[in-house]
Amino acid sequence: MIDPAPTQDSGKKPRQPGSYSAQDIQVLEGLEAVRRRPGMYIGSTDVRGLHHLVREVVDNSVDEAMAGYCDAIDITIHPDNRVTIVDNGRGIPVDEQPKLKKSALEVVLTVLHAGGKFGSGGYKVSGGLHGVGVSVVNALSKWLRVEVRREGRVYVQEYARGAPVEAVKPIPDSEVRLYRPIGSALGRDPKERTGTAISFQADDSIFTELSYNDEALSQWFREMAYLNRGLTLHFADERSDREETFYFEGGIISFVRHLNKNKNAVQSRPFYVEKAVEGTQVEVALQYNDSYVESVYSFANDINTADGGTHLTGFRMALSRTINTYARKATILKESESNLTGEDMREGLTAIISVKLQEPQFEGQTKGKLGNAEVTNQVASAVSDALMAFLDENPTDARRIVEKIINAARAREAARKARELVQRKGALDASTLPGKLADCSERNPDLCEIFIVEGDSAGGSAKQGRDRRFQAILPLRGKILNVEKARLDKMLDSDQIKYLITAIGTNFGENFEMEKLRYGKVIIMTDADVDGSHIRTLLLTFFFRHMPQLIDESHLYIALPPLFKITAGRDVRYVYSDDERDQVLKGLGSRKPDIQRYKGLGEMNADELFDTTMNPETRTLIRINIEDAIEASETFEMLMGDAVPPRKKFIQTHAKSVRNLDI
Repeated sequence: MIDPAPTQDSGKKPRQPGSYSAQDIQVLEGLEAVRRRPGMYIGSTDVRGLHHLVREVVDNSVDEAMAGYCDAIDITIHPDNRVTIVDNGRGIPVDEQPKLKKSALEVVLTVLHAGGKFGSGGYKVSGGLHGVGVSVVNALSKWLRVEVRREGRVYVQEYARGAPVEAVKPIPDSEVRLYRPIGSALGRDPKERTGTAISFQADDSIFTELSYNDEALSQWFREMAYLNRGLTLHFADERSDREETFYFEGGIISFVRHLNKNKNAVQSRPFYVEKAVEGTQVEVALQYNDSYVESVYSFANDINTADGGTHLTGFRMALSRTINTYARKATILKESESNLTGEDMREGLTAIISVKLQEPQFEGQTKGKLGNAEVTNQVASAVSDALMAFLDENPTDARRIVEKIINAARAREAARKARELVQRKGALDASTLPGKLADCSERNPDLCEIFIVEGDSAGGSAKQGRDRRFQAILPLRGKILNVEKARLDKMLDSDQIKYLITAIGTNFGENFEMEKLRYGKVIIMTDADVDGSHIRTLLLTFFFRHMPQLIDESHLYIALPPLFKITAGRDVRYVYSDDERDQVLKGLGSRKPDIQRYKGLGEMNADELFDTTMNPETRTLIRINIEDAIEASETFEMLMGDAVPPRKKFIQTHAKSVRNLDI
């Protein structure tokens, strides 16, 4: 529809259909841009985005701790899903900001890219670089109140959806609702106490859910306490009466011991170094264990750099060079033998690498990879000298470490020969697909999906019911090998795992190639019983350890088959839980239905299986993602590793919450 012609004095020209002119350019001012496009600032508006709000506020308090001005942070989730964060840092400044002629407190909470982290001297190191954190929280909150204690007084300001309700003003102690002295502030004269308290309620018109996951938040708070030795984080969830305090005098040494708690350590004590190199604070702790899994995590200014970066490169360089030098000096490694490789040294290694620097350069908005080139040599220098001294001073531990690595090298060589053998036989060659694979006709991977099913019975129903154009079926026989307890050479002896690797097409581990992925969706489809859950867990363990890229890039899914078929006359319902079954039965009133409990996919005919579990228009898929790789790794180690006591304790703790137990 064409706009009506403007009047002569309007100064506007008629707009044509599909026109694109200066009139179409919108300028979003203040925090309006955040409310219009929240995903740009917090990633999503689901529970992950909700947690991001908490992290942004806590990060500011942690930055105060890194600067040496804060030693305690209290976080409380209230029954109405309000969140309150209190710290004993310096308190956000409240005096007038010269440029904007407003209180600095209001500027920080209402202006994007405003803060003390742009080289003005407020912070030497910080996790927040862009100055958008707390202002984004304000923009996405229905209501926010901030109280700041400075210079013997408490100042307050409230906001509604990012807009100030009134100006910043001092209040008497009788009107203080949030701020309270915590940590070292308790021992100070009341006039000298400082700190910031922020309470907010996320806007339910923006977020799809307002229920915080206290387990996920608790794990992150624990991580922050490990990375900041001497910092106390107190977490209270009033919804469940959960209360925890995190304080670790050992810092990242305690972190490494925590990660190794379900494993047998090779060393009697962890290696640790803390050193300032050219203005960068380098802190590293490591300890080898007798597992086959690498658990190495890197951080820059307390940000978990999941994709590594220059600090991880420097650590690996130093580790490889130092251990090879020591092994030859101690004649454990003979002159005729080749150097041990970095791959050998990563087996059974648990390490934390933490650097704190003034101007971190991250690759990507998610800050997943550190890019500062100078950090490589800084970390390598700090680790090399200290690690060599550690090995010289602890010869028994040093010999155990080197022998562990030599055994890993022998296993790697055996795995290489096994891989070459199966490749020569065509078992890992994508051109020689597994015989039981029923492939699809579509060749564009983005349009294809593969269902991994247990057994020939379920495989037969799935093959008959599938859409052959884009759905492939790979039946596996029985339970696959638990790769948490197996080295590569043993893993490659398993036919079922070879079929899996070949069908997906990407290879695995160090040789993984995403561009060779044959299916955009890899879907695990197992029975809704205990055996099915076990097989699903074994498959997830394999993917997490050897093809984590599939999880990172959202290619791995779990199909959710129905538990019950309820038939009342011509009314047929498929339900997926006991609660849903009870609701359906209640809705049927006096009618007596026929209830069929599915114990296996093979019990469904092909049409039923397709309609309920495979049809893209009617099925339910669970996408596998990892919010916290450290917690996920610990869970796999506990459930699938060699140590029995932690698994027994887990079962005893959660026994009352078990569902669908087959006896």
